[in-house]
Parts: sequence; C-alpha cells; structure tokens
Amino acid sequence: MLEKNLKVVNDDVKKLIKDAQALLLAAADLTGDKAEEMRNRGMRLLDKAVVTAQDAQANAIVAGREMADSAEVYVRENPWRALATAAGVGFLAGVILAKK
Repeated sequence: MLEKNLKVVNDDVKKLIKDAQALLLAAADLTGDKAEEMRNRGMRLLDKAVVTAQDAQANAIVAGREMADSAEVYVRENPWRALATAAGVGFLAGVILAKK
C-alpha cells in the first residue's frame, strides 16, 4: 500500500513539474502581464510539487518508523521465533550464495 501511494505521489509531482515547465517555457515567449501571470502560475505549480514531495517524504518516514516499532515489539515478544527466522534466512542466503 505504501509503495502504491508513493508511486501515485511521484506521478503527481512529475506531472506538476512538467506542467510548470510548459507554462514557464510558454511565458518565456510572451511579454507583459500575460507572461507574468504564466510565470506566477508556473512557480505556484513548482511550489505545490515541492510541498507534495515533502509530504510524501514525511509520510514515508512515519510509516518506516511504525514498521520498525512493530518489528521491535514482535522481536521483544517472540525472541526465539525471531532468532530462528533470522537463522533460517541466513542459512538460505548462504546456500544460495554458495551455489553461485
């Protein structure tokens, strides 16, 4: 779910940046009030893209901390199970790497 949300946010930010670039390029050919209006719209779109990216980063950090906290709670409640799982993963990784 987190990956899906990050992809959506990433796509939105890319679209906002492309729209802002198009507006700024079009404004470069114009003069006067219309050009200033287009440049301002482009800058607002870029500002929105930055805010959206910062929000996504903050959400990803919070989600990462929550996952780390839940993993820590699980390990504290089930230390032998966690140790056995880690040993099993290590064993499988060793077998796979040894065959290569």
